[in-house]
Amino acid sequence: MRLGVLDIGSNTVHLLAVDAEPAARPDPAADVGSTVRLMRYLDDDGAITDEGIATLGIAVRKAVKAAGKLGVEEMVGLATSAIREAANGPEVLAHLSELAGVELRVLSGKQEAELTFLAARRWHGWAAGRLLVLDIGGGSLEIAAGLDERPEYAVSVPLGAGRLTRKFLHSDPPSEKEVDALKAYVKKTLAEVADDLAELPPPDHVVATSKTFRSLARLAGQQVAVVGPEERRRMRLADLADWTPRLAKIPAEQRMELPGITPERTYQIVAGAIVAQRAMKALGVEELEICPWALREGVLLRRLDQLAPTS
Repeated sequence: MRLGVLDIGSNTVHLLAVDAEPAARPDPAADVGSTVRLMRYLDDDGAITDEGIATLGIAVRKAVKAAGKLGVEEMVGLATSAIREAANGPEVLAHLSELAGVELRVLSGKQEAELTFLAARRWHGWAAGRLLVLDIGGGSLEIAAGLDERPEYAVSVPLGAGRLTRKFLHSDPPSEKEVDALKAYVKKTLAEVADDLAELPPPDHVVATSKTFRSLARLAGQQVAVVGPEERRRMRLADLADWTPRLAKIPAEQRMELPGITPERTYQIVAGAIVAQRAMKALGVEELEICPWALREGVLLRRLDQLAPTS
């Protein structure tokens, strides 16, 4: 059957459509996204503005129209941190559910981390051993670790690239004072996570998902040879640490001239780079690999598991 996931995130409204059946690898049919950068549309009380709601509505209608043309038979709808935490989140969610024609499920941060971990585990397989998975979104950073398909540890912290850009980086390029304040906040927020993970066995393999990490790996990482046509990259902490202060000195418009920095990410890539670098440093990660599967694939895999016949 053709399944679709409608993902309303902090940065984009995304439709992923796949041809899928239980016990088979999901075969991507289409990937349709609209950039919304929802953090721009929060008022002083943390509510999504009318303009933001209208922007979301346009993106949802576009995704629903694409799903119809693609022949999506079943669609799963989900919303993540930006709507979860908005002061008027329930009202916005009800409105978007009506437009989408499906009930949008609001995932907790822990659920986001668990589903992303499931996707990474299935992609890398059991041979990867104990995994540590990092995912930087627009509103939050998800971290999960474990040996099985359900992580032993999963957490979400408010270190999304869009959120932190809005809160700390008001200049373009940001001032040294703004960057220092952001670094201190990230370090403080990650301290408890680092202590928790220090009590678990060290990971055999560290992977990162999300567009932020992919952009940074295009810029500061290296392509590695793998079986199949898909590009895979690894990124070392030392290389990221070299690029992060350089990014902070370049105006947003000029960052788009760099490899991997797209127009929709250029305004928040500095915050994303600082979070990525500080997370790798705090968790003792010297190198990580980019995983092409993330939350949306995790949602699809969980749905396929539910459809699988029981013996």
